[in-house]
Amino acid sequence: MGYLKFASLSMLLALSACVYEPEQYTDTKFSGGKSTDSEIGTLFDVNGGMQICNPSVSQDMENYPASMLWLNFGGTLNVDAPDSVYTTSMVEQHDRLTVSDTAGKVLWYLMRDTAAGDCQFQDPEWSTHPNYVVALRAYDIKGRKACEDLDYGLFAVRMADKKKFFFYDKGIGELATPHLWVDPEAVRDSSADDSKVEGFFGTKQVRLVYVNQKNQIVFADFANGGLKKAKTLKKPSGIDGWMVDSPLISPDGHFVVYNAIDPSSGWRSFIQELSDNSKPIEIEMTGDMVSRPVQPHWFQYKTRLFVIWTEIPKEVEFGNRSDLSSPTIQDGSAGRTVMREVSLAYGMPSDLAFAWVSEAKELAPIPMIGGRSPDGRFLATGTSKGYLLELP
Repeated sequence: MGYLKFASLSMLLALSACVYEPEQYTDTKFSGGKSTDSEIGTLFDVNGGMQICNPSVSQDMENYPASMLWLNFGGTLNVDAPDSVYTTSMVEQHDRLTVSDTAGKVLWYLMRDTAAGDCQFQDPEWSTHPNYVVALRAYDIKGRKACEDLDYGLFAVRMADKKKFFFYDKGIGELATPHLWVDPEAVRDSSADDSKVEGFFGTKQVRLVYVNQKNQIVFADFANGGLKKAKTLKKPSGIDGWMVDSPLISPDGHFVVYNAIDPSSGWRSFIQELSDNSKPIEIEMTGDMVSRPVQPHWFQYKTRLFVIWTEIPKEVEFGNRSDLSSPTIQDGSAGRTVMREVSLAYGMPSDLAFAWVSEAKELAPIPMIGGRSPDGRFLATGTSKGYLLELP
């Protein structure tokens, strides 16, 4: 996959974790509240002009429509703060999780708890359930306030009351990129014990995936043994030494999509069933694609299921700092966003478990890596600059 140009492994890793560049990218030409209309739709700046990490489009169309979850760098934030706690100056890197909308208004946030030893957050992702987000929490293993020697725990946070549930309090790598599936029909009893999975989530039908430090996808099903019976998925062939990245659970809870990354070869993307000895299925490059796919996401519309991914032209950096609102960029030169319908059948023989239903369709001639909102209206992206694209 020599068509992708990456200067170093650290640049590759920064795409997922944004921890390898201590100074954020800043666009000195930025003017606040920017939105741009064009043939591709309306593009809105998120934290305008400043770099963000881990873009994740909102899964809650009632409370947080037209919004996205993201992770901050330090310095200044270009958003409309909801209160005095959420400061926008003298910000420390990765000290909060933020949900903001197309107007730059902060609709929800979670600050790190320094009294509890929180050093920073990492890898936030909206779960398949609108009320839960999953992320990593770093702490200094020697208890130093400077936060120099970090270990990571993995937790879920309930959007409604900002309470946390720790799956692990330590021993998780900073590139774990977790994701969480919760039964969409779950109804929580407010008097239930928050220290137990069924109390915190209102159900035992909860599934967690993350990448361990051996570059294996770990799968825990809390209706069937939870963490004590967690399994590792079979890795694709030909990726020894590659970094496995960003597994995302399908809406039915039975499959994942994910990346495999190599600094010299680029990217490959896969679909895989969450079961023993399941076979990874590569999302192969076809003649109508600009490149192999990057950052696959699920998108469900009624009974139809799609995979959305980004394609990057030869010799273009994935973590590009281009102004995506520029007409000179909206010609596909920085990449494009694609969607393709898929049919999946859990528990079936491999030749019946997976099939493409349609050809790939371009959604936007710009790269959007943060998924599509459940109502279908918005795509999200980030890594250097953050944007929400309202589709026409």
